[in-house]
Amino acid sequence: MYDVPALRARFPALDRGVAYFDGPGGSQVPDTVIAAMASVLTAGVSNRGRVTVAERLADDVVLAARSAMADLLGADPGGIVFGRSMTALTFEFSRTLAAGWSPGDEIVVTRLDHDANIRPWVIAAQRAGVRVRWAEFDAATAELPVDAVRSVISPRTRLVAVTAAGNLLGTRPDVRAIAHAAHAVGAITFVDAVHAAAHVPIDVAELGADLLVCSPYKFLGPHCGVLAGRVELLESLRPDKLLPSTDDVPERFELGTLPYELMAGTTAAVDFLASLAGQAHRVAGDRRQQLLAAMAMVDGHEQRLLRRVEAGLADLPAVTVHSRAARRTPTLLLTFAGRSPQQAYRFLAERGINAPAGSFYAIEASRYLGLGDGGGLRVGLAPYSDDSDVDRLLQGLAEFLS
Repeated sequence: MYDVPALRARFPALDRGVAYFDGPGGSQVPDTVIAAMASVLTAGVSNRGRVTVAERLADDVVLAARSAMADLLGADPGGIVFGRSMTALTFEFSRTLAAGWSPGDEIVVTRLDHDANIRPWVIAAQRAGVRVRWAEFDAATAELPVDAVRSVISPRTRLVAVTAAGNLLGTRPDVRAIAHAAHAVGAITFVDAVHAAAHVPIDVAELGADLLVCSPYKFLGPHCGVLAGRVELLESLRPDKLLPSTDDVPERFELGTLPYELMAGTTAAVDFLASLAGQAHRVAGDRRQQLLAAMAMVDGHEQRLLRRVEAGLADLPAVTVHSRAARRTPTLLLTFAGRSPQQAYRFLAERGINAPAGSFYAIEASRYLGLGDGGGLRVGLAPYSDDSDVDRLLQGLAEFLS
């Protein structure tokens, strides 16, 4: 296991004494990411090119970020697309893909997903006259069975949108089996890995994802979005773009000049994660192998803390834990008898414990659970979480319920 105190010392935000359980909404950032972003902003940068020093810096930063994200996701650097956010990228790709749909076609979305992997597809389908079919998860277990998705896939299905990990409940569906069912009818699989990429190793090919999206700010990086796509699929798509902008892939899908400082921060975040494997004296070799080992260690650390949280919650009265799937991220959704999640959120915040309440844009999942738009209190663990954070959380909840 990596050295958690040494890791925590690299995060300036932790000096404030706050226990952060809001990582699913955005993680804290280590010093090397901050330094990488500042370095680009102070070095002298311009639009990408290979003539001036500033142009070469910009170009090198982008190419390095593509390589870093390809290593993190097990993807081809030539299929890495950057955007303002996962939501923006999904909207853009929904419009591009929908241009090839016809009335009578169908798409599949799930109730488990964040709305960013639902609404863009629903809106595009409505405009194209395409039927939307919904895969329901099991509210009692928080599982999304493969059969629930397979049952709504038909020969007319053009796209299946599914999460690799639900951001509200943490559920990790069997994406590989779902993708296999989609591919059997010639459908594209679009995978939301925003929540999953922060906690577990990702392999685009192994998942069977044709297009996969994530957000570096969930895994210790800056605010932007990333899409990893099959290069041959990207080559076949024709998005709206400006006339003089390049038609090369992946730049074809990147609207306007990229934020180079964010690209540098993304590379630094990936390198920081990879360094955990070296720190633990476990793995030598290329960055991909280090990342696989590092993310496995992150998962082990977070799952150990999750078991501690769950054991402590079992001793507290009037707490309902809605996160029950067998495979899940270190994420818990809680509600309380006679008290609102928002009350708990404010109570904990006053004690320096950040555990927010809401539906967190997983509005369909929240409603399906019978929680309405208010959702619950979400507790999320991160690589920098430690036992003292867990102690503070459990003590705070005990005081709240007393």
